[in-house]
Amino acid sequence: MEQKKSGSLAEHFLEYFSVQLATTDEERAHAYSIRYRVYCEEFGYENPANFPDQMERDEYDDRSLHCLIMHRSGMPAGCVRLVPTDGDIETDPLPFEKYCGDSVDSEFVGSLDLDRAQVCEISRLAVDGAFRRRSGEAKTRFGEVDSMDISRREERTFSMIAVAGFLAATALTELSGRTQVFAMMEPFLPRLMKRSGIVFERAGHDIDYHGNRAPYFIRTEAALEGMKGDLKEMYGFVRREIGEAYKR
Repeated sequence: MEQKKSGSLAEHFLEYFSVQLATTDEERAHAYSIRYRVYCEEFGYENPANFPDQMERDEYDDRSLHCLIMHRSGMPAGCVRLVPTDGDIETDPLPFEKYCGDSVDSEFVGSLDLDRAQVCEISRLAVDGAFRRRSGEAKTRFGEVDSMDISRREERTFSMIAVAGFLAATALTELSGRTQVFAMMEPFLPRLMKRSGIVFERAGHDIDYHGNRAPYFIRTEAALEGMKGDLKEMYGFVRREIGEAYKR
């Protein structure tokens, strides 16, 4: 692993986690399993009965690019995917267009003058509950999290898993040329990213879809230009790691 400057955000996070492109069936299964635990078991967004193998999947997964955040213990911690589109909104809608179309500000989206060949959606960003609870707070399917001998220093990096997922997805937009990006997000994530210099534009109003969410838009170049120091350093590492796998 490349050495980072002492005490940096990237160094602290990457001491405990890896961020990788999910290229094998096993790696994608890890992502689907995280989604099952979060979307089906924990929050009830999807019916568990529809996924008897305990892997939450939909019709977009086979054509999507998936990223996985893994803890040093071998536990999958988080996931995200990039969904491309190959046609217009009528023939090949993205997930937010298909399921949340009524929430979209059509006038705003029309003003963006988008090239559909460069459009994508970042979706299914999920962090396993084991990494969203404080040590000893609750049991998970993996047992007590504090049985892993996690230090407070390590636990403080858990809050960066969702951000790492977004950085991984951003790397995929750059690598794939899908640089006009939509996402259905809970309000906390745009606020969190804005503090780091990444400003999303709201593309519609709130809707109850897998929780309270709204459509947002950003161009990859704007995200990269806005990134502040520590986050930009972390993005550089994530981009290199994913880029090597993407070329294969």
